[in-house]
Amino acid sequence: MIYGKYSANGNDFMITSAFHSANRGKLAKRLCDRRYGAGADGLIVLLPHSEYDFAWEFYNADGSGAAMCGNGARAAALYAYHNGLAGMEQRFITGAGEVFAKVFPNGMVEAQMTEHKIVRENIKDCGATWQLIDMGVPHLTTNGRLSLFDRFPLSELRRRYDANISVYSVRNRAIRVRTYERGVEDETMACGTGMAACFLSAFTAKKIASPCIVYPKSGEKVTLSFVDNRVRLKGKVVKLFDALFADG
Repeated sequence: MIYGKYSANGNDFMITSAFHSANRGKLAKRLCDRRYGAGADGLIVLLPHSEYDFAWEFYNADGSGAAMCGNGARAAALYAYHNGLAGMEQRFITGAGEVFAKVFPNGMVEAQMTEHKIVRENIKDCGATWQLIDMGVPHLTTNGRLSLFDRFPLSELRRRYDANISVYSVRNRAIRVRTYERGVEDETMACGTGMAACFLSAFTAKKIASPCIVYPKSGEKVTLSFVDNRVRLKGKVVKLFDALFADG
């Protein structure tokens, strides 16, 4: 099969389309391996749908599935546009619900996230106060110095709360975020749902306004906004290359 590799602010994905759903977890693990595969944070498979432009299957690099991925949604939208599966304005369905996306001529892609939920607040752990926010996938977030990220037992927190772990700081009306991703089991260069969770946390605490510039670890600029009770994520997406990969 032919896969396209796309990067959304340093969060990279292998993307393809298929006619039927299947368990592609083992394939995702092989394909995303950075030494023996193409290397990526996740695999996305677009499928036909009777009511939407397409549906998707999303797999983390370790082969596990995920209901939602913010940067993956933007990358999938650009892939769908490049391959004639959808126009510049799209509606597609994920495991967490429907996503609206728009592709701009300059390579920017905006995605309206699925519904969010603040699950728990004022969680005291590792000397910090956390919020558990569901952005389609769970994120444990805290506001503090980004250097704290390197001091927290991230894999332990990830297992304890079965969630992604995000630390953010607010400075000059912008947010800087670092995220340890579940399913990658490491820090990634960017995480769309992580940025969205941190933006939502800061916005509801009135630390920032909407729209707001957010910088992930990659340093690339991403614009987040809160419109119609949904978080919107807008940033650059680039196609890196196509790869022919044997399924066997």
